[in-house]
Amino acid sequence: MRLALFCRPHQVPGRDLASCLEVAKAADEAGLHGFLFGDHLLMTARTDRYPYGEYQHALDVPWLEPLTTLAAVAAVTTRLRLSTGVLLAPLRSPLVLAKTIATLDVLSHGRVELGIGTGWQREEYEAVGLVWGERNARLDEAVRACRVLWGEQPVDFSSAGTSFDEAWTLPRPVQERVPLLFGMAMTEANAHRVAELGDGWMPVGVERVELAAGAARLRAAFATAGRDPATVIVQLSVGAMLDGAGRLDRTATAAAARPMFEAGATVVSIVLPAGLPSMDHALQFVHDLGDCAGD
Repeated sequence: MRLALFCRPHQVPGRDLASCLEVAKAADEAGLHGFLFGDHLLMTARTDRYPYGEYQHALDVPWLEPLTTLAAVAAVTTRLRLSTGVLLAPLRSPLVLAKTIATLDVLSHGRVELGIGTGWQREEYEAVGLVWGERNARLDEAVRACRVLWGEQPVDFSSAGTSFDEAWTLPRPVQERVPLLFGMAMTEANAHRVAELGDGWMPVGVERVELAAGAARLRAAFATAGRDPATVIVQLSVGAMLDGAGRLDRTATAAAARPMFEAGATVVSIVLPAGLPSMDHALQFVHDLGDCAGD
């Protein structure tokens, strides 16, 4: 099983947020597929708008900027795929976003594989002077701009918010095509949207039946667009199953993940549990997860 670790730095035991780098190094050594971070520029009290059930985090927990953090992760690992779940791409200038991702891909020798989306907090958009209702258009604009900026140089691009002519923006990513997974409901329209602009799907809060239907819909859209359906990446998160001693229950975790693979997932990310008593417990969890991937 291709398992990744979903790690929020504030869930790593201790007060030193940089300890997440030690966890990432352990994940690399354990043979896990990838390492994911979430993304928030700010938090407000309006967690009642959270669309995926009860919001689980305190308002005052720190959220490291994910691309900066993944650059640090790249420096201490050699094979982990560097991901986000999800990066709020519309909040960033397309030109700056493209440059940052290309830089990360170069420094990591081609290991970037990002989940991208619009998020659920309108306050984050308002705080940077953006219109909440334009978030989907801005997401598409950002991806289109990135694809152009990562291509042959010089480049030309024109949209409502970003324009440049006869421009060079180097370095280009190491990968021929940086995988971008869209975090959104997989409607028929969105399936064709992803088939045009993206490389896969990163759903949140879906059950097996909905996952299977969405993955099939996306692969059909890839075929319609003339792209190979076998290249579709589908990644979702599953909570870790712990035993009575607080360690990863490998059998139960594998039993929870395997039906998702059967339903169409290509990667399953396991969330690092909050409240682990020490770094030793966190590193043991990562080691056990690596063993689980080989089961």
